[in-house]
Amino acid sequence: MPIRPRISEGGVIEGVRNVPSPNCDERPAGGAIDLLVIHSISLPPGEFGGAGIVDLFTNRLLPDAHASYAAIAGVKVSAHFLIRRDGGLIQFVPCAKRAWHAGKSSWKGRTRCNDFSIGIELEGTDEVPFTAAQYRRLAALTRVLQARYPIRDIAGHSDVAPGRKTDPGPHFDWARYRALLKNKAEPQRTPRTPRKSRNRTAKNAKKTKTRFRTAKAPRRQRKSKQN
Repeated sequence: MPIRPRISEGGVIEGVRNVPSPNCDERPAGGAIDLLVIHSISLPPGEFGGAGIVDLFTNRLLPDAHASYAAIAGVKVSAHFLIRRDGGLIQFVPCAKRAWHAGKSSWKGRTRCNDFSIGIELEGTDEVPFTAAQYRRLAALTRVLQARYPIRDIAGHSDVAPGRKTDPGPHFDWARYRALLKNKAEPQRTPRTPRKSRNRTAKNAKKTKTRFRTAKAPRRQRKSKQN
């Protein structure tokens, strides 16, 4: 994603594969979108590249397609984005809407994190490292979202639902993500645009300092993805 794509007023990123999920609704009026929640998921568990995640988020998962699907086939969940192992990006829910990704959750005294967050799923598990392509795509996506929304915090699912969730797990490299995001976010050595001509969105995004929270939940093997 070398060129920053545009994001619509409703929160749809141009040029990205869009697979609409019915598992979403309207956010509370007047609230800011200021939190990113990083997740991980694989369906079937431990397998990558199949249709299971898309089928789950679009309510098309067949309970008899795999032994692990019977328990989750009727679960209504989604996320705004999914990043595949090869860095491929899929958007399921417009950012202006509330995706059903965090479940019962809280962050800094606020409950119902779905109300004010954007959920990003990485295809992966607690047991294996994520790929370089996923980190690059995640950093690029984060920059796009930071330019559009006042993102102040980035947390793992395990941080907003401690004891209940473990993702993105111990193999997610928060330091690598921070470094890549910082390095790629550095301004290029090109002639500067006069300050008066900079748009208000860009100025506001620059003023917003994003804070990271690393996952600290105890390790445990997750059998299925249920928010």
